[in-house]
Amino acid sequence: MRDDGAYTVRVSASVPPPALAARDVVHRYGVERALDGVSLDVAGGATCALVGESGSGKTTLLRCFNRMVEPEHGAVSVGGADVRAASAVALRRSVGYVPQDGGLLPHWRVLRNVALVPSLRRMPNATALASDALALVGLPAERYGRRFPHELSGGQRQRVALARALAARPGVILLDEPFGALDAITRADLQSAFADVRAATGVTTLLVTHDLAEAARLADTVAVMRAGRVEQCAPFAGLAASPATAYVAALVAKAVEATGALRR
Repeated sequence: MRDDGAYTVRVSASVPPPALAARDVVHRYGVERALDGVSLDVAGGATCALVGESGSGKTTLLRCFNRMVEPEHGAVSVGGADVRAASAVALRRSVGYVPQDGGLLPHWRVLRNVALVPSLRRMPNATALASDALALVGLPAERYGRRFPHELSGGQRQRVALARALAARPGVILLDEPFGALDAITRADLQSAFADVRAATGVTTLLVTHDLAEAARLADTVAVMRAGRVEQCAPFAGLAASPATAYVAALVAKAVEATGALRR
């Protein structure tokens, strides 16, 4: 209250919830604990890379966000809403997803593959959205739309898979090692394409990769996972400058020694 008797109202700027959030998530496969109390936040418009050795829990955590995995304990949210608030089908149609093998339907032509989610969501302009998404990833529909997946190169198929994930214009996409099976040149080309797509759309992205150099190139933050836990989550520069554990320090050192690409 001021001296003249009037009240002063203080309005604090609201902080938007993270686009993706996990809190104390636990999941087991039989007796093996794949996720051991994992917590993670990804801000809207950011890209977070999950990095770690095989069996560290990367893919299991990613799949919690589209309910391909239903964790035993903990909370998972997309856009501030608990993923269990709606049906799994509705959630998966609202979140883009690119599996490692692309997951294209081999008997459908490219344009129909990309239009799948907009069609399922009964969006009236599904074909136009698919064409826009193909253009975004560098595969114009007039040239590639009538081809079948087997008529494309591996890199082109992954571009189509990325276009399909983007066609319904989701706010979030999940990428599960989408470049892992490609040769080095194609992989670098796809990484550049993804960076361009992200800049054009501002989509929030969770990326699973075993390649720390890829994570450093593409992600704003890197979450290093080991044995179902997040050892550290920070921009790559933060991991390199102040590793939280000996494991993180060793991982960064090995990546720098192997590629030299991370020297800054």
